Amino acid sequence: MKTDNDALEILLPDGQVLPAMNGPEEEDEENSLYEHHRVVADKGQQLLRVDRFLLDHLPDTSRNRIQTAARAGFVHVNGQPVKSNYRVKPHDIVTLLLDRPRYDSRIEPEDIPLDIVYEDKALMVINKPAGLVVHPGCGNYTGTLVNAVAWHLRDNPAYDPNDPGVGLVHRIDKDTSGLLVVAKTPQAKTKLGLQFFNKTTRRRYNALVWTNFQENEGRIEGNIGRHPKDRMQMAVFPPGSETGKPAVTHYRVLERFGYVTLVECVLETGRTHQIRAHMKHIGHPLFNDERYGGDQILRGTQSGTYNSFIRNCFAQCPRQALHARTLGFRHPVTDEEMDFSAPLPADMEGLLERWRVYTEGARLC
Repeated sequence: MKTDNDALEILLPDGQVLPAMNGPEEEDEENSLYEHHRVVADKGQQLLRVDRFLLDHLPDTSRNRIQTAARAGFVHVNGQPVKSNYRVKPHDIVTLLLDRPRYDSRIEPEDIPLDIVYEDKALMVINKPAGLVVHPGCGNYTGTLVNAVAWHLRDNPAYDPNDPGVGLVHRIDKDTSGLLVVAKTPQAKTKLGLQFFNKTTRRRYNALVWTNFQENEGRIEGNIGRHPKDRMQMAVFPPGSETGKPAVTHYRVLERFGYVTLVECVLETGRTHQIRAHMKHIGHPLFNDERYGGDQILRGTQSGTYNSFIRNCFAQCPRQALHARTLGFRHPVTDEEMDFSAPLPADMEGLLERWRVYTEGARLC
């Protein structure tokens, strides 16, 4: 069997959304397809659905993503697009094509400044700014946190940024700021990874969310999975359902501003967009969270003055108002309990100050 496995992670990386596109009969130079993976079926190949066939040869993806690729016109057999229920026959040439060229997935060192909160021979704790992607992926192949870490550790012969046994232990979203831990050794990554898996780490986030809370604290439980109609969003499903993965978020009110509230969130689990999806689910989208509807004026007056105030707030903090403020874990070598804190970045601190001034002015009136 002939197979080309160079780009398995690139083809359908975790969480990537495959864009809808026209079929090959409508291709032009600006909408051409590029081959990323090819498999030639053996002469003894039994009839098998093409999605199952590709799943056997793409271990780093899922059947659902392969079916999404087929619906988008990316799965071809013998040069023609097929549906996921096409049955592969002996000698069929199965190809996976995308609307962008392949790229070298190796992580190269890049001289990008890092705010290093702590570092020793085993690990680094980094305060990531908003706007910095943590890992190369679709549309962000360079300029990421791991490229910056590779540069910082370029003189460390034991650290290979392309070795999955070292590096990032967990992730936060591009437009979320705050603390991350990076493992320099396989031992450190294994031990830290187990702490995240066993939920023994300590993580607290600060978030500014829309609307006021009647209660001072609460608990949100609901499975989180990909939104059935918008693949760029996560959605919340009933606890115990077969859809999504279990997720629990605890929150506590820190400061009230009438139309928005500053809360502290503690995660029991670490699902994609967990705080953002859970808060929207209970009617409190994060302030200026474009993906989850928080970039609209959801509470307040109808006056032009208030409208202008909110627009200025959006400009002050042009991303979801979410910050990973604290991180705690047991050191993978010394077994010492370690806790770190990163103050609110300037954009969020300035945003809160605007709300404090506005709220005080409203009380005086």
